[in-house]
Amino acid sequence: MSLSAHAQFILDKQPKLSGEFSVSANALCQVATNTLTYMKQQPDDAFAVHAGKHVLPQANLSRVKETLAFVCQLKNKPLNAQFLKHHFDFYQWIPDKKTANILADKSTNAVKTRLLTNIPKDQILLTKYYTKLLDASQNATSKYNQALYALPYDEQGLTEEQALQKRDSLTRFRYTRQDVIAGVLREKNLAKPLVWLTEEALHDVLLQGTGVVDVDGKRRYFNVHRNNGISYDYTLGKREQARYWYFAEVPSVLGYGTTIKNKIVIDKNVAFAGNVKQLGLGKLFLIQVDNDNNPQLQLGVLADQGGAFDDNLFQLDWLKGSYYGWQDYYQENKVYADYAHAWILLKKQ
Repeated sequence: MSLSAHAQFILDKQPKLSGEFSVSANALCQVATNTLTYMKQQPDDAFAVHAGKHVLPQANLSRVKETLAFVCQLKNKPLNAQFLKHHFDFYQWIPDKKTANILADKSTNAVKTRLLTNIPKDQILLTKYYTKLLDASQNATSKYNQALYALPYDEQGLTEEQALQKRDSLTRFRYTRQDVIAGVLREKNLAKPLVWLTEEALHDVLLQGTGVVDVDGKRRYFNVHRNNGISYDYTLGKREQARYWYFAEVPSVLGYGTTIKNKIVIDKNVAFAGNVKQLGLGKLFLIQVDNDNNPQLQLGVLADQGGAFDDNLFQLDWLKGSYYGWQDYYQENKVYADYAHAWILLKKQ
């Protein structure tokens, strides 16, 4: 039985929506347009460019694209429940609690166990992610003793496919996160350091995927590029993960893409990371989440992914902005509940 058999997306003819919309229509339009552009330019990306695998029989790729194209019309319309119900079919997400419970039993992280165990039968786990604001140095110091590394020197100029063919001999696949933190790349001069961080900041940016740093009045962005081939382990905390990412400097915050050059430009509050492999890129989601016990409605596009979403149909990750770390992130986002009602929206035919 496939994982999808444990999750459902049910046509909801009378969705019970409550709360105020909090959506930047311009930002939503831009992310939808960027995602649609990627889908049109990368039709052979079978991993992501599809209507969904065993998810919505009513969906086809043309309908997903039509939905994304229609999103920009929201800029000129009153955004309310009546308008959405008139123009879209709603498919309520019933989460895969069976897999969530299996992972909860295996997890060594008490918070993660609690969150997975308590997923309601009709709501998803809504986690939030952010781009990491980096307190960084251009040079290694006793404080800033961990680097964001570019691809190792022996992989420069190789495509992902060429690198995979040579993986047995390449630096990238040889070392764990713990090896890199212990200094192997630096000692052997195997890769170029892009910027130097504290170890705590390194763990955070490896988890979040994007680092943002202000240097000499200029904001610089660093995005995950390629990893060491070790899967993310949902049951472990961030420090115990063996997966390690090499980074590239990029012009803005990026989401999904097959190469660093074709990744989708995304924006806070209107982009989600999730199970792109099974759901298909570009799904338009409506979430209803409690904001300090008051319901809030938010629209966003599935335009990003992450290792935590392998075999995961119980969770979305909501891009919330840029923060230095947990404390400032938490202060601004603690008002949001951990769970949300969620629907996939498809433009009516």
